[in-house]
Amino acid sequence: MTSTGAAWALTSPGAGRAHAAPAATGSASDMPRGKIGNLEISRLLLGGNLLTHYTHSRDLRYVYNLAAHYNTDEKIMETLALAEAHGVNTLSMHDPPHPMSVLKRYRRERGGKIQWILCTTAPVEPDMVKYRHAVEGLVKDGADAIYLWGVHGDALTNASRIDLIAKAVDVAKSLGVPSGVGAHALDVIQECEKNGVQADFYVKTFHHHNYPTGPKPEELKAAYSEFPGYWCKGPTETAEFMKTVQKPWIAYKVMAAGAIPPADAFKYVLNNGADFVLAGMFDFEIAEDVRVFRDTLAAIPERPRPWRA
Repeated sequence: MTSTGAAWALTSPGAGRAHAAPAATGSASDMPRGKIGNLEISRLLLGGNLLTHYTHSRDLRYVYNLAAHYNTDEKIMETLALAEAHGVNTLSMHDPPHPMSVLKRYRRERGGKIQWILCTTAPVEPDMVKYRHAVEGLVKDGADAIYLWGVHGDALTNASRIDLIAKAVDVAKSLGVPSGVGAHALDVIQECEKNGVQADFYVKTFHHHNYPTGPKPEELKAAYSEFPGYWCKGPTETAEFMKTVQKPWIAYKVMAAGAIPPADAFKYVLNNGADFVLAGMFDFEIAEDVRVFRDTLAAIPERPRPWRA
């Protein structure tokens, strides 16, 4: 492998993966599912960062541009169709206008059925006007569930505004869709539980730190950091606390943005309590990742945290 190729392999969201041809890996109906409210969701979800071209590629800025050139509108729709064909029936992402337009085209022009669990970056303010307007738009466009963006969850908790988190949850509930809370920081979930926030589910980062570029203990300062790249500050503490939580949990950033191979990542998060796994996948990674996920899930022993969905 050339030095350029080595750099790509080490830093791309597909690091450590076999680039298998997208052949079928069992029927779509074979993919295990769980439920959030009345919504039936594949236990493996398609992550949105690769579709929105945000790759968390640390200081390798060219990777963002490379992802944008590879994941054209047509390629995104191919990726969505391939995910569906392999039983991944749900995606999750935030709401930039152009990727949202592609999702709508996929449903309208291709008959796509993949479900959307979305968050908006609209501000969460006491009057909730901008946030409500954005959420109403997403639900009108076809969102199947809404959650509070993790960046907002972190900031509101730091500001001791759990009341606004509760209001945000209520906005989506009032529109008749499952409503969740996203977070990088564990204290977001802890405060929601302590204060009785009526979330239907949580979307929480979760990955171990045993990878070559993983953070050293003295580098664990914020809840997450691009340099060094980590998105779950305390995985052990997260697993322990989530044992006490009875709401469904979607784990994201499970591969630490490509630093942890899928087999390792899936085994860790499933064994340690996640009900669903959100994974960013290029089209050429879906078949292999689905196979690995199925095999990993089938081998899971009795878990310390019961399935909550």
